[in-house]
Amino acid sequence: MKDSLRQAAVIVFLLATVIVNALANIIPFNGLNTGQISNDYPTLFTPAGYVFAIWGLIYLLLLVYVVYQALAPQKDNPRLRAAGGWFVLSCIANMAWLFCWHYLQFPLSMLAMLVLLGSLIMAYVRLEIGRSPAPLSEQLLARAPFSIYLGWISVATIANAAILLTSLKWDGLGLAPQIWTLIVLGVAVILGGLASFLRHDGLYGLVLMWAFAGIAVRQAADPLVSGAAWTALGAVLVLVVAGSLRWLRRPTAR
Repeated sequence: MKDSLRQAAVIVFLLATVIVNALANIIPFNGLNTGQISNDYPTLFTPAGYVFAIWGLIYLLLLVYVVYQALAPQKDNPRLRAAGGWFVLSCIANMAWLFCWHYLQFPLSMLAMLVLLGSLIMAYVRLEIGRSPAPLSEQLLARAPFSIYLGWISVATIANAAILLTSLKWDGLGLAPQIWTLIVLGVAVILGGLASFLRHDGLYGLVLMWAFAGIAVRQAADPLVSGAAWTALGAVLVLVVAGSLRWLRRPTAR
């Protein structure tokens, strides 16, 4: 019964998240669209608008995941069992973030985003991505959605922090915004490298590259930031390829 409730909860909370996300822009909450708020608080880390279309892919993949985990053969899957509760928490944090964001409560939105990020990290770990073998179906229908989702939320967390600091009129400790953007791009590249080498997860890096390309396009008028974003994209690409080759050449490879 416990597993059945967990499987049902995963479905219900994802559907609730999709509905709340849709209503947030249909109504819209507080008379503001989600993307409009980003435009009202521009930062050098905010990517071009088309980049946010990745949400459509993420929700499609998550729908696939919730159906897969609800199948009878997956009821006793220990990895899906361990990740289910964390996914439910991520859905709650996602919905909470929307309300905080639309009502311009940026400190609270940052808190919700951190809970979302943390819960996805825990689900990622519980799914043992890059740590244990799993059937191809599980790799494609459960692990891949979380790799892509976590990759995007990693980017979104940095962007959320940048907007929070902009709203607070932070002076950057005397450093120019361009310098801070280069720093966070460097941090993101390191995250991509860690995912590639420690978790053999190229999908996480691909999401970072998608975001970096969007930053480069949006900041085309700023050669330093645009060039740094393209460089970061190239660096992550190299790390993803190197990590993949390292995994393929491992002694246990068949």
